[in-house]
Parts: sequence; C-alpha cells; structure tokens
Amino acid sequence: MNEAEIKLKMREAIEQARLKNPLAPSVTNTVTQDFVANAQLASGGSAAMLYLPDECEAIAEIAPAVYINMGTTLPFYAETLPRMIRALAEHKTPWVLDPVGIGMSALRMELLRQMKNTPPTIIRGNASEIIAVARLWGLIDDESIGNVKGVDATDDVESAREAAIILARHINGAVAVSGAEDLITDGKLIAYSSGGSPLMTKITGSGCSLGGVMAVYLAVSDPFTAALTATAAFNAAGMFAASNTIAPASFKVAFLDALYENSTHVVVTNALRLEEV
Repeated sequence: MNEAEIKLKMREAIEQARLKNPLAPSVTNTVTQDFVANAQLASGGSAAMLYLPDECEAIAEIAPAVYINMGTTLPFYAETLPRMIRALAEHKTPWVLDPVGIGMSALRMELLRQMKNTPPTIIRGNASEIIAVARLWGLIDDESIGNVKGVDATDDVESAREAAIILARHINGAVAVSGAEDLITDGKLIAYSSGGSPLMTKITGSGCSLGGVMAVYLAVSDPFTAALTATAAFNAAGMFAASNTIAPASFKVAFLDALYENSTHVVVTNALRLEEV
C-alpha cells in the first residue's frame, strides 16, 4: 500500500466507527478503566468492562472486536482469560492485547505464554513490552533488550523494530510500539506516527486507552489500519491538548475533548512516514 491508500483506509475507519458506534468490550486494568471507556466513546465506539469468565466467554460471540489489558491481573483471570481467548479464536473475533507489566508475576507470564498459539490481532505496548513478548514466545533470544521496569519501558522504539516485525508476522496482524515516535507494522510495512505530548507520560492510562481505541477501529477495519488510525488520533489530540494546558489533570480533560473533536482531516494528515520492511 502507498500513503494515499493508507490514508483512504484511515478515513474510512474513522467514518465507519462514528457511523456504526461499534461495541469494543474490554478486560482492562482497574486503574484506567474509566479513561479507556471514555476514550472509546470519544472515538465513536461503545464500551463495556468485563471480568467474569462466563460473560467474557459470551461476549466473544457478539462483539465485533475486544480489548484485553494485563495491567492489573486478578486471580480469577486464570480462568477468565483462557476461556475468553478460546472463544475469541472459535468465533474468529479480532482482539487487541496490551501486555502491561509483563514479567511482574508468574500468572501474567503464564497467561501471556498461552496466547502464542491463539494470538491477538493487534499487540500494543511500549518497546520493552513488545520485545519481552517476542522473547517469551521464543521468537527472539536477545537478552540484552526488553527489560521492563514495572510498567515502564527501558528500551527505545527503534530497538523493538525487529521484534515488532517478527511478532506481526507471527500473529498475521499488526504490532504498535508506543514511544516518542510510534511504530506500527504489519510485518511488511512500517508506519511511524509522531505528535502527542510529554504530558501523556504524566497521566495514567494514555497507553491503555490507546489500546481500547484500537479495538474500536479494529471493529470496522483491518489490523494495520486500526492500529495506525488510533495512534494518529491520539497523537493529534495530544498535540492539541498540550497547546491549551500545561499540567497533567487539565491535560487529561483537554485530551479527551480533543479526541472527541478530532476531525477526520486532522487525524489523516497527522505526521506519518512509511518504510517497507
């Protein structure tokens, strides 16, 4: 695809999300669920927060796309997530994974390890998380990168480039690496999206809500387009919000307003550069 074709698909994704108001339910962390839901609503989607095994299994049949975030892994996830992921695979429901906190607990690691054979459609994370998933799944073996400090990255985006490409090819979907300049790849093409604001690192949930919005766009478009469109929307909204505020709390409010008010033109024309793999 060339840039014009990609931007046309982005435009269609934005318009379809606003037209269809797709439900993109989440199993997400308790710290950021409010922000995730509000970002999904601001982007044209519909939100639902789920936890119980039976409802998570049932939603896989009716939802057009799902978001799973590992940020606060609770004991009952040992049953909830495997059942839900099997159901997603059975019904061919696309879903987004955010492997927040990979390496912080044995349960997280085991649940993520199981996902290798029933993989997500999109993986979104910081550079260290993306590298850590690729290593956990045995796709890379470089021990010098991918060290996660809590939920923060210790690696830059470019260091995760090869891991992202390998992961995207393994899942036959897309991988988005968040950072100063975001990287999105489907294993054949790489898009770099820039913008946003340093204030996005001063509020809890900017990355989690990005994953939720990717699920909204995944409900109406292909994985690469969904990941890129959500990223561009966040970068455009982040820049606009930062131009109107200087502190985290007011920035968060301004960001949600900007996300809601984003025009299709603003998102599609956000700074973008492409590379073939």
